[in-house]
Amino acid sequence: MRTATAAATAVTTVLGLGAAAVAAGRYASDAALKPRPGRPLPGEPRLTVHATGPGRVTLTRGLTSLRPGVYGLEGPGVHAVVGPVLDGVPHAPDTVVRRLERVHHGILDAGSRVRLTPQLYTGTPASALGLAHEDLDVPGELGTLPAWHVPGARTTWVITVHGIGTTREHALNVLGFLAENRLPVLDINYRGDPGAPRPADGLSHLGDSEWRDLDAAVRHAVRHGARRVILYGWSTGAAMALHAAAHSGLRDRIAGLVLDSPVLDWEATLRSLATARRVPSSLLPLAVRAAQGRTGLHGDRLREAADPEALRVPTLVFHGPDDRIAPWAPSRALAARRPGLVTLHTVRHAPHAAMWNADPDRYEEALRRFLTALV
Repeated sequence: MRTATAAATAVTTVLGLGAAAVAAGRYASDAALKPRPGRPLPGEPRLTVHATGPGRVTLTRGLTSLRPGVYGLEGPGVHAVVGPVLDGVPHAPDTVVRRLERVHHGILDAGSRVRLTPQLYTGTPASALGLAHEDLDVPGELGTLPAWHVPGARTTWVITVHGIGTTREHALNVLGFLAENRLPVLDINYRGDPGAPRPADGLSHLGDSEWRDLDAAVRHAVRHGARRVILYGWSTGAAMALHAAAHSGLRDRIAGLVLDSPVLDWEATLRSLATARRVPSSLLPLAVRAAQGRTGLHGDRLREAADPEALRVPTLVFHGPDDRIAPWAPSRALAARRPGLVTLHTVRHAPHAAMWNADPDRYEEALRRFLTALV
């Protein structure tokens, strides 16, 4: 009897530990794979507004507020745009003064808590940039996908697709540049985005299933006059572009890829997201296994899509060493393996998906040179 009781106790303990591990894994994977579109990525610190003045704002001093470039500044009920650091303006040692470019909505008051974001604009191409556009519903695998179409004279279209923690408004940063170069642009929402179908599990698949929505956008573009398309993705959107280039039935129409902060190693990105959301390091292996089991994510599929030997179209990669969400080592390896096909534009001092923000002029010049050869 004692032996049977001990055995039963051991089995119950094992089952209890197993259930606890499953629950812990689900918790950790939820933290990484349930990002809210438009919400700043985890790990971006909040800053305090200390003062404002004509064309300037004073923020808490730190590595984040000292970043070079131009960024959105978001807080409850407010969205503004800040430019470079103003070194010649008197300020306290624990603060930094940046140029205040504009306030889209709300009021920046002393004491406001804000975050830097790569997204400069809110609204539509018309309201944000004065660009005529058409609101479309693109037929997708799970239902219709909201999209903006900005017309252009060329027959090569650019299809833009955002990444983790942003919305299609992120593409507004470069939409003006693309329009100036007469390129038609199709900017899409995909599954899980506002107005788009919700995936059955409610989770991000880091591009592994979402790419089929990008494929639907390619089909729409070709049906409506595009002879060729260039896929332009940020973060997981860049992973979607790689999947589409490898597996789309219309991959022969894909003329090139622009990959900004690409997620090329989903396990590393999932660990980074979970860590940034303060998941204990002991739970990270459980998070990876749970994510794989819940979503079907498999590293081999992404590795195959990002295989340098499998690439068939010119590819421009914007990435840098300060990306804490998607490590840039795989981007360097990709460029090193196919130097005649892949161009890596290294951007320093820029967080994930903010490569344009760090130096818009250099970024757009690299983009202009790349696109000129394709259109």
